[in-house]
Formats: sequence, C-alpha cells, structure tokens
Amino acid sequence: MIDPITLLTFVPAALALNLTPGADMMFCLGQGLRSGRRSALAASAGISAGGMVHVALAGLGLGAVVNTMPGLFDVIRWLGVAYLLYLAWGALQAPARAAQPGQPPVPASRAFRAGFWVNLTNPKVILFVLAFVPQFVVPEAGPVLGQFLIYGLVLALGGFVINGLVGVFGSAAGRFLAPTSRAGLWLGRISAGIFAGLALRLALLQKT
Repeated sequence: MIDPITLLTFVPAALALNLTPGADMMFCLGQGLRSGRRSALAASAGISAGGMVHVALAGLGLGAVVNTMPGLFDVIRWLGVAYLLYLAWGALQAPARAAQPGQPPVPASRAFRAGFWVNLTNPKVILFVLAFVPQFVVPEAGPVLGQFLIYGLVLALGGFVINGLVGVFGSAAGRFLAPTSRAGLWLGRISAGIFAGLALRLALLQKT
C-alpha cells in the first residue's frame, strides 16, 4: 500500500518530531514523578492511543471540520484545560493522601485514561496530523485512511518509546523521595506545576 522508500523517509521525520520536547513528553515526566514507572508507561500508551484517534479522524476528513470551526476547536481546548487543572489539583493533594494509611498508588489504568484524554482534548494534535501526514500520503497507492493509520502507528510507537523513557526517568527520581517528606511535598508541587503549565499552554493556544 505504501512505497517503502516513502515509509523510510517518514520514519526519521517522525522520530525527529517525537524527540522534540512538547506537552506529551512533559505530561509523561509529570506522571513518572508523581506515580512511578508503571503509571508513566501507561500514560505514554494512553497518549499514543489518543494520537491514533486523531489520525483516524484526520484520515476520515473530520479534522477539516475542526480546522474550519473555531467554536468546536475552543470547546475541545477548554475541556483539555479543565482536565489538566484537575490533574494538577490531584498532584497537590497526593502527599496528604499518601500520609493516610491504606492509600494505594495511582493505578496504571487511571494513568492510561489520563494520557488518552489529555491527548484527545488537544485539538492542535489533529491539526498537526493534517499538516504533517498528508505530505506522505499518495492517493493512487491505496485507501487514504489506511495510509493515515500506518503513518499514525509509526508516530504512536515512536512517541510511546520516547515519552515512556522520559516518564521512567521521572519515576527514577521520584522513587527516592518519600511522599510525606519535605522533598516529597515539593515533588507534588513540581508535578502540579507541570500539569498547570500544560493547562496554561493549552489555554493560550491559537488555532493557527
């Protein structure tokens, strides 16, 4: 379906994009600092799953709707802002909850959902996909949606590995800090600051 030469051209371009520090990478770092390695990897997987949804929507042509409807763009954007602020508040409360006996760590399933929704409520992702992926799509080579999904899978796998490694690095730092210690309190504040910063970034985001 896809010319191997075109695919080989796409892979390094996708890798370069994955290596560029951005909101997804910072989110996984925050999850690693806050909840550890498993949650960081789960968050990275959730981000990749959300990215695949964006790719599918772009392949179906629905991304063009978001691109031409500022109202829909803003609705999605503000949902993302609200969710990131909710995560920031949760990070601030984490040391107090950890001090209570019998409090389990944040499960990986919740981190996966968080990563999925954070990515899905960032309308800039689908606009990015619309700007980047079509450069490599050849309609004569086969179904456009299939090509979008293949390229999206390359982006998703690369993003999962790179963002996951960043999250694991964050978990290695956070593992040595007791949640109820002074350092642990600052760890919660740093994590909350990351999430709040991402919320501010999304709030100030412009469609073009």
